[in-house]
This record gives sequence, structure tokens and C-alpha cells, in this order.
Amino acid sequence: YRSQPRVSSHVADLEQELGTLLLDRSVHPARLTPEGRALLPHAEEILQRLNVLADLADRGGEAVRGEVLLGVYPSAAAYLFPQAVRCLQQTHPHVRLLLREGPSVALSSALADGDIDLAIRPVLPLVNDDRVASSVLWREPLVAVFRRDHPLAHASSLRLHQVASLSLVTIGESRDGHARQFETNLAFANAGLSPTIAVQTNQPQTLVSLVRHGLGVGVTNSLAMTTANIEGVALVPLVDAYCERVVALWWRTDQVRS
Repeated sequence: YRSQPRVSSHVADLEQELGTLLLDRSVHPARLTPEGRALLPHAEEILQRLNVLADLADRGGEAVRGEVLLGVYPSAAAYLFPQAVRCLQQTHPHVRLLLREGPSVALSSALADGDIDLAIRPVLPLVNDDRVASSVLWREPLVAVFRRDHPLAHASSLRLHQVASLSLVTIGESRDGHARQFETNLAFANAGLSPTIAVQTNQPQTLVSLVRHGLGVGVTNSLAMTTANIEGVALVPLVDAYCERVVALWWRTDQVRS
């Protein structure tokens, strides 16, 4: 809420106080200098602490209030977010929960960049960032997804070796020829199997549609299927070791908590 000249004046005063340039004004738009980039995370932390103090002063010891940016992958968002909002309305009516949906890998980046406050995502693919911590929320089994006319569609349960030779549709993504280690990849690897993966998708409904059109047998987590239209397909639990998805709550350990 400041005019551009006022902002420039404040920045110039700060540069004079620090004895270094924070912005490179020789380019348009102006960009941070290396010194400015080094200062930025400290400035952001100061602003976060000021926001916490302002919030405490505003509520004067009254009910907890504020906004929380929650990043969730789509199937978990469909299942969990409405319940979380309803619970908060009852327990903390002045807290507003804002949803940010995205694939699991993108949620990790958003949390690291400070674009979200909390993330709910699977433990896999692994997060290689020592600034984040997690707490397991739930575990859910993996299931095979068949067209209803498939010979295995009515089995009560299956082992991985029974589906490894089939053309599979799985949740995941592949970049530069290297697939990220999602639950399905790890389950087959631990069983010493090399399945034939025809298609990978991050969208459960796309997986169901591919199976329904006879383009493969799906392998995914069970929660994803509860939020998809599964007309024309059958779900069969996979009972081998490691045939599960572990979902956790993630947060930054190097930031001030609101």
C-alpha cells in the first residue's frame, strides 16, 4: 500500500544502511543482486514474525484466527478437505483454510518456496530437503483396476506377480527416461519384478478411463478410486509387502509458526 517512489526511497535507505546494493537497476524490470538474494529469506522471516505479533495484538487473547494455505494432491483433497473445513468451522471458526491442489512433487516445491504453509502428500517420491518434517496421517492399500470383463476382475485379492506381466497403467510420471519412485514402482522392485508399464498418469479418472477402454490394467492407491467414477471397472486388493501408500502432513522446520 505504498507508492512506487516511496518504496524506492525505503529500499535506497536500506541499501545505504547496509552499505551494499540490493537491486540491480540497470535492467528492466529491476532484479535482486546476489546480496539482495542473500538478504531476502531473512526479510521474509522478519515479516512473518511481524504478522504473528499483529495477529496476537488483534485478537487480544481471543479465539485463534488467520489463514492457512494447505497444499493437497487431488484425491486426498476430495476426501479430506471438506472434512477439515467442517471441523475447523466448529473448533476454530475464525481460521480460514485455503486449498492449493497439485501433484505430490509440485507440493514439495511449493512448501520449500513458502507458497503454502502445510502439505498433505505421500511419503513417496522422497523429499530431499532437510528444511521439512513430516508426520504420518494414514496408510492405504494399493489395488489393481480391471475392466469388469477381465478374467481377474472378480478375484478376492492378487499378488504382484499375477499382474506384473500385464500391460499396466500406473500413477506417476517419467522424465528423461527415469521414472520417479512412486509406491507402485517400489512395490514391484521390492518383489523383484519388472512390470510392463504402458502409461503413467497423475489423474485417477484418466487411469480409470484408460482401463475402461481396454488399454491396460491399473495399479493405484485405493483412496484415489473412492473419488473417481469407477463404473465399468473392478478393484482388487494387492496383498504383497509394501503394497501401500503412506500419506503424511509436511511442514517447514525453519520458519516461524503462525
